[in-house]
Amino acid sequence: MKMALIGLGKMGGNMARRLCRGGVHVVGYNRSMDVVHKIAAEEGMIAATSVADAVAKLSSPRIVWLMLPSGDPTEQQLRDLIPLLSPGDLVVDGGNSNYHDSQRRGTWLAEHGINFMDAGTSGGIWGLDNGYCLMVGGKPEVAKMLEPALKVLAPAADRGWAHVGPIGAGHFTKMIHNGIEYGMMQAFAEGLALLRGKQEFSLDLAEITELWRHSSVVRSWLLDLTAEAIKGDQNLDKIAPYVPDSGEGRWTAIEGIDQGVATPVMTLALQMRFNSQDSEGYPFRLLSLMRNAFGGHAVKSKGD
Repeated sequence: MKMALIGLGKMGGNMARRLCRGGVHVVGYNRSMDVVHKIAAEEGMIAATSVADAVAKLSSPRIVWLMLPSGDPTEQQLRDLIPLLSPGDLVVDGGNSNYHDSQRRGTWLAEHGINFMDAGTSGGIWGLDNGYCLMVGGKPEVAKMLEPALKVLAPAADRGWAHVGPIGAGHFTKMIHNGIEYGMMQAFAEGLALLRGKQEFSLDLAEITELWRHSSVVRSWLLDLTAEAIKGDQNLDKIAPYVPDSGEGRWTAIEGIDQGVATPVMTLALQMRFNSQDSEGYPFRLLSLMRNAFGGHAVKSKGD
């Protein structure tokens, strides 16, 4: 099997490596050519000097997998790809795109006779060694075209990947996956904060998280990573209390509203991230002002 992979960042680069090691002939391109040359030298990837060059190195039906940031970068790349491709070719979006965009893009590319698949991709920086969890949306016959690559990228040929439904279903499934992830992370963070706050017990968080990893109901890969991360530093003094959000948590919360389905845990986890991003703290200033207004409570000034 031969395919092009456009976007060789942390995820895309490791995916290219895993595909090459699994016997897939990968033509790779990235805006920064350093990573292209590095993976080509180390893994035997076929280096491309441009997207057009990558497409030219493929034979029909051509498969082009995008691992680009969601939004405009993916949208523009699709526009640029259309004149380079032919009817029957396949474009796969493996980034974290909004599933509504994927549905629209599938219809748009179909007008040119080009197949489209959305691939929700999970596994992070560990995917190279452990494999990726792949949630794929598209027509069944189109999914068959991609199956050899999915089997290489997944933890094993018979698990860790699935054709979950029509175009949009892959990114929708990944969106909900990320919403659940937000909730799990928030629960672990709150629980460990409570353990740390009980100073009279002098609890060792590294010991407890390691303990929970074995036969506990809350054991998980997320707990494994947390336990490993705090072994050397439980105070985390060097880490700023700021948590970004990638956008998928927002889309999940909106989906809950659109469906009229209660999703308080996932939505509140998202709101807590917003709270960490608020460097101005204006709502808290207002709260302090209101307490003073109705109850005469002291207002703490900056520097106190």
